[in-house]
Amino acid sequence: MTENIAVAAPDPSSLVRRIVELLPGLFLLALIGLGGKFIEQSIAAYGKAHHQPLPNIEYVLWAILIGLAISNTIGVPRLFRVGVATYEFWLKVGIVLLGVRFLLGDLVKVGGVTLGLVAIEIVGSLIFMTILGKAFGLKPKLISLLAVGSSICGVSAIIAAKGAIEAEDEDASYAMAAILALGALSLFVFPAVGHALGLSDHAYVLWAGLGVDNTAEATAAGALYSDTAGKFAVLAKTMRNATIGFVVLGYAIYWARQGQAGPVAHKAAFLWRKFPKFVLGFLLISMLASSHVFTGPEVASLANLSRWAFLLTFAGVGLSTDLRKIAQQGWRPFAVGAIGGAVIAALTLGLVVGADAWVGL
Repeated sequence: MTENIAVAAPDPSSLVRRIVELLPGLFLLALIGLGGKFIEQSIAAYGKAHHQPLPNIEYVLWAILIGLAISNTIGVPRLFRVGVATYEFWLKVGIVLLGVRFLLGDLVKVGGVTLGLVAIEIVGSLIFMTILGKAFGLKPKLISLLAVGSSICGVSAIIAAKGAIEAEDEDASYAMAAILALGALSLFVFPAVGHALGLSDHAYVLWAGLGVDNTAEATAAGALYSDTAGKFAVLAKTMRNATIGFVVLGYAIYWARQGQAGPVAHKAAFLWRKFPKFVLGFLLISMLASSHVFTGPEVASLANLSRWAFLLTFAGVGLSTDLRKIAQQGWRPFAVGAIGGAVIAALTLGLVVGADAWVGL
């Protein structure tokens, strides 16, 4: 006699409830993003109408500033928090769809130089942040989290490493606060320095992709420079993100050998879990575009959808940055993060300028 096994059907009411929870936050993200776009266009229209050469401040910065103003004054009401928290998902969607603007030939051409600089940046950052953290007397696992976050992809790398090395919640909180503060600062510093030095779009975005930790901030820093810079900043940062599994695996093995973390039983499975899957989506869309699967109008539509996804992302960056909470985390992790960030930015700028002079970017 065979036993019938009942499989529970998905509850439509829970799905509807989840969508309802997301809608207010998504509406707020869209409203702020469109508000930033409206301010940008209004200033440009006013300058044109009155024949005044006003500065062209991209909607990206306005969206982030509006979000920062809300999060650091009245705060984000509970009703909106679930939807606002999806901004990193929209970032990944935007990156995947942006693949339609890259042909595989472009990836190969740009990727060789970028990959070499990424390798130098990661090794140099890991070594320097470790030495600096020890000099400031930080706890060993906090040093590891700061090193991983500074060398690869900021908060995402810290979250991935926290579980792998069994770090304390407090250490992760300190590391993420330091990285978030630096990310907010980079939005203003990197474009200003890039313009002051007269960097080309390609040179600037390679620097932003190497020197800015969080993917959202790196994308925003590129978009603040120019449309072309916004496109290629994603490429440079995505190549850096792709190394996360290998670096986190190395730290997991190290701490396991110290007897302070569980052993890594299946290294290949570990790498697959930590690997950012949106990188594969980006490559797949690029491959389809290179094979002319999409028509011209379809390419334009996908690229436009990517811009809409990034619009939600930039609004979320501002809304998710609470400077008051960051300031409560203590000064030493910030000192290590600030000094390390400045040195890494200078190092990567030197690498990019050298590569530009040598091979031409």
